[in-house]
Amino acid sequence: MATPVRNTLLVTPERLGVLLLLIVAYGVIPVIGTGYLFDAILTPFLALSLAAVGLNILTGYAGQVSLGSAAFLAVGAFAAFNFNLRVPGLPFVVSIVLAGLTAAAIGIVFGLPSLRLRGFYLAVSTLAAQFFVQWALTKFSWFSNDNPSGVIDAPPLTLAGFAFTGPIGRYLFSLTIVVVITFAVTRLIRSQTGRNFVAVRDHETAARVIGVPVLGTKLVAFGISSFIIGVAGVLWAFAYLRTVETGGFNIDRSFQILFIIIIGGLASLRGAFLGAAFIVVFPLILSRTGAALFGGVFDSGVLEMSQRIGIGALIILFLILEPRGLSALVDRVWDWVRPRRAAALGGATPRSFFIRKLQPKGRT
Repeated sequence: MATPVRNTLLVTPERLGVLLLLIVAYGVIPVIGTGYLFDAILTPFLALSLAAVGLNILTGYAGQVSLGSAAFLAVGAFAAFNFNLRVPGLPFVVSIVLAGLTAAAIGIVFGLPSLRLRGFYLAVSTLAAQFFVQWALTKFSWFSNDNPSGVIDAPPLTLAGFAFTGPIGRYLFSLTIVVVITFAVTRLIRSQTGRNFVAVRDHETAARVIGVPVLGTKLVAFGISSFIIGVAGVLWAFAYLRTVETGGFNIDRSFQILFIIIIGGLASLRGAFLGAAFIVVFPLILSRTGAALFGGVFDSGVLEMSQRIGIGALIILFLILEPRGLSALVDRVWDWVRPRRAAALGGATPRSFFIRKLQPKGRT
């Protein structure tokens, strides 16, 4: 008789894929990566991915449109800087948490109109947060420690007395923050709170009928989303830009994060990372291709305009041909590969293959 295999011992393809990604991210990339790879690609990718995860909770899962994401990035960055500056001896991780809570509080305040507004009108009201936060941070020099230029150097990244310096250190610090928060978000969307988000997104009236606290659910979505985006703002300013300035959090950044979740796929954590990877890598590919084809004619101005045109065209194509974004395309590819992979495993499904491998030899 076959020995039963406990579910806790099952290694599913999904879990194995995540484990392999973490092994590569922590064990391989720091060894073979270059400074350019960390500073110009991976660190901004991680910060934008985390911001997209936060916006996806609000827009993808809860169905609340927001155009002010960069405002909450800025709140998180400036709050972490001021907590770190004005509270001596405060651990940097605590500063990050407090910065996220500050961004969450601001997000809830600007989320109050969602109790009465929907769709386009809600988007316009969240856009007001972008302009208000930028104005406040520029108007009141206290936030930038009375620096005349308004640009301040970010303090070093430290954790338990260990300083994460250099490109690899900043990458590993950002990676750890992103992994922890993404794992927490994965648990959140599978909880009752996550189901409430989806119920409100699909039909507010039906959600209210079945007992979902619609108003509270919306505010919770704004709070959690703003918290995550605020932490992403800390990574964007401290690990990537290494300066804290309002210019790094303009309205273009808000649209960039929105484009990430549209291209990657709404209501998909995987889509947030795919979209961020595309947004980070696409300008590099476009720059190299343009320089190879057109030489010196393809300068920075042409590159920026070409990037806007290309991303705009892709968004239109995705909205028409595949509204679920790159995440759905990955699923299609996997659906095409899976039966062929099963045939290569001798007709077994990946799940049964792993079970078979875990069974003791000699038992039937």
